[in-house]
Amino acid sequence: MASFARCVRVAARTAVPSFAARAARPVQFRAPVRAFSATSQVAIRKYTKDHEWVDLNADQTSGVIGISEYAAEALGDVVYVELPEEGKEVGAGDAIGAVESVKSAADINAPIACKITHVNHSLEEKPGTINQVPEDDSAGGGWIAKVVLDEQGVKDFEALMGAEEYKEFTASEDH
Repeated sequence: MASFARCVRVAARTAVPSFAARAARPVQFRAPVRAFSATSQVAIRKYTKDHEWVDLNADQTSGVIGISEYAAEALGDVVYVELPEEGKEVGAGDAIGAVESVKSAADINAPIACKITHVNHSLEEKPGTINQVPEDDSAGGGWIAKVVLDEQGVKDFEALMGAEEYKEFTASEDH
């Protein structure tokens, strides 16, 4: 530990010029540089009355499916997730998997007609991820499946509830 501290002190002395040397130099201002794209690739999310969600990409050809935060809270601690089969074509409302918790079990239904292209295998080892981040479609999130869809899938998607409508729907279920 002491050797690490000495290395840091030596590096600090050689890397940082004295106050007098810094004061003698003119101040330079740099404009901030944006290191990311300004193009919006925001996915469009909709919900079913069975508490699944689906995000579609901007060109509505592919998406991600999962269960809602409302469903994850209602289920309680998730202990097992049955994932859909990759390559399987399903219709809207078809069972594609299941979620089991300490309280109950529930089927996961396809919100739209689609073909399953990828599944979230990390949920097999860590099913509790659904409780922590059920609506996260990133690598560490609780999403269930990635899908591709055709015209029927787009029609099914348009019939689903938007975020505000779903919020009202779940509020009415609580009463």
